[in-house]
Amino acid sequence: MKKYVVFAALCTALVACNSSDGTKSGDKKPAENASADGAATAANDKALEMIGALDCTTCHKISEKNIGPAYTEVANKYESTEENVTMLADKIIKGGSGNWGTVPMTPHPALSADSAKEMVRYILSLKNQ
Repeated sequence: MKKYVVFAALCTALVACNSSDGTKSGDKKPAENASADGAATAANDKALEMIGALDCTTCHKISEKNIGPAYTEVANKYESTEENVTMLADKIIKGGSGNWGTVPMTPHPALSADSAKEMVRYILSLKNQ
């Protein structure tokens, strides 16, 4: 169990440190709306923490296809609407197959709908990245 916690923490740290937009960690971008950016960052951090704590990184990567689609592929396929957020959260909870080939999505029945939706909102925020 201890190894799994360490592995999950390491995966979360690696995902959080990933800078796929080409900027260096020292580069700063001006924030047009600092409070909105802060809230979005906090929500993204929480979503990344949940993704790292589950088995998501076994099959998914942010911008590379693995066993399952890359998160950016999902974001580019689905518009960020409440209907899609609900549908994708349901897919995370119930699992299934057929949308991205024959490999089934592992179900996560212990995950709450709100937590799954938070993860989906983060994934959909990666559109065009």
